Amino acid sequence: MKRWPAAPAFFIGLVSYIFAIMFFFVKPIISVIVLSGFVGICLAAPFFPGFTIFLPVIRRGSRETNAVAITFDDGPDPRTTPFLLDLLAESGLKATFFVVGRNAQKYPGLTRDILRAGHCIGNHTYHHDVVIMAKSEEKLAREIDSAQDALKQFGIRPMAFRPPAGVVNPKLGPLLRDREMICIHYSCRGFDMGNRRIHGLSGRILAKIRPGDILLLHDSFPNSAQFRVDQWLDEIEKIIGGISRKGLRVTSLPELIHRPVMQGQMKNGDGLSH
Repeated sequence: MKRWPAAPAFFIGLVSYIFAIMFFFVKPIISVIVLSGFVGICLAAPFFPGFTIFLPVIRRGSRETNAVAITFDDGPDPRTTPFLLDLLAESGLKATFFVVGRNAQKYPGLTRDILRAGHCIGNHTYHHDVVIMAKSEEKLAREIDSAQDALKQFGIRPMAFRPPAGVVNPKLGPLLRDREMICIHYSCRGFDMGNRRIHGLSGRILAKIRPGDILLLHDSFPNSAQFRVDQWLDEIEKIIGGISRKGLRVTSLPELIHRPVMQGQMKNGDGLSH
């Protein structure tokens, strides 16, 4: 198994500790400031997906490419995912679905449809508990493993994990390392609030998308009276068309990051290579 480098938090903490000792006998207040700063960084870091202070995180591919990858979180959902799969098929695109284990288990036909269409599946925990990172290491491990077990019935093993709400903590790195998994975040999103804020989504995405971006979208049906599937699909279609007009192409996540995100072969015999 590939050995991970020490997390940046270790080196930042070590340097902070050394500086604190150096200044303690000269000006103790500086020691307090240094250590307080380190604690502040550790407390704030989990809420900023761009930070990789606790563990290696893949946020995007190379800026030298002309490609981007599209990912969808929180599904599958029978009210949205089938229509999305049709749209992706018409566009000839491959996406990665970070599925909630409970949903995959509840809608096995949809999960198989995702795989048959040639898309990848990643682990997005079993229950999608947005405060799971504030709970014990045992509960976090159980969420990851339960989702893996739910997806095992389809003959696959996701190698990519995306934490709910993008929040990480120091416990996550060792858990993923032991399971030979990688943490995938994103570098471009439209702040759709889980599809509760669809209006203008394509404009927000296309205004900032850049080569190498991993795009975050959702295929969940939100608890919102304003959500309409046709409007949501229209925004997705505009995003796809706008990406092409910008001279970019949509590629699969494994191709963009040069890492596999899923292993396995469907039990009905359909081959998979992601």
